[in-house]
Amino acid sequence: MQLWTRVMAALLLTAGLVTTARADETAMQIRQHAGEHRLLVLGEYHGTRETPLLVRQLVDDYSRDGTPVVLALELPRSEDAALAAYLASEGDADAMTALRSGRYWSVIGDRHDGRRSHDMLELIEAVRALRVQGRAVQVIGYDLVVSTRGNQVRDDAMAARLRQVYARMPGNARMLVLTGNVHAMRQRPADAPPDMQLRPLATTLADLDLYSVRLDARKGSIWGCLPDTCKSLPLRDRPGRELRVSTEPGRQYDLWVWMPELSVGRLLK
Repeated sequence: MQLWTRVMAALLLTAGLVTTARADETAMQIRQHAGEHRLLVLGEYHGTRETPLLVRQLVDDYSRDGTPVVLALELPRSEDAALAAYLASEGDADAMTALRSGRYWSVIGDRHDGRRSHDMLELIEAVRALRVQGRAVQVIGYDLVVSTRGNQVRDDAMAARLRQVYARMPGNARMLVLTGNVHAMRQRPADAPPDMQLRPLATTLADLDLYSVRLDARKGSIWGCLPDTCKSLPLRDRPGRELRVSTEPGRQYDLWVWMPELSVGRLLK
């Protein structure tokens, strides 16, 4: 039994190293093309295991030279006090329980869009660990209350919150915004109905030093919500896709990166 335990631990460690290496490669691509932009908007598929690891790598990379980094997550701003308390804690079980006691983290079954996961909690813990090392990093929420559905009011409110935090940052600080891929668009979605009013939050923030990145993958699965259920959904295989840089006036993203694979994260239930 002890031998089997050691073998399994070695396999898990190897898998973790591979995943980390992939995150490091994608993070390097993003940093290379984003350059000195101070506001990075990362458009994701919610509910994956790989994206929180990528964001963790970016926070680590950007803060390593002493640069202050604000990580803005698509969770209610009402969670900010709990986030601050956890970041100031020792990261023990009691502190995690207190963080998860908020309404946002309380879900029933699978009826949520994937943003609530152990992977996201581990991302927050990783930021706390960087603070222990002396890094100038923090985590904030910028969404409205839990019951608010996606609409123009919500996007405008989220953008206003991000603009407010950005205005208070030191001149050398960076903000990393993790959000759904539609919110990260610089332009109204091309396939939106003609009568649909939609200004994604990135559009509203375009006057700032913004760089929009679409996080995609060549294969894998994501967590998505259909009218009657939320479940794991397969991505269409797109082998050979490489990063795409765009500077066209009508672009939706400045950069489109393709991770090797995405998988459904460890969702809270």
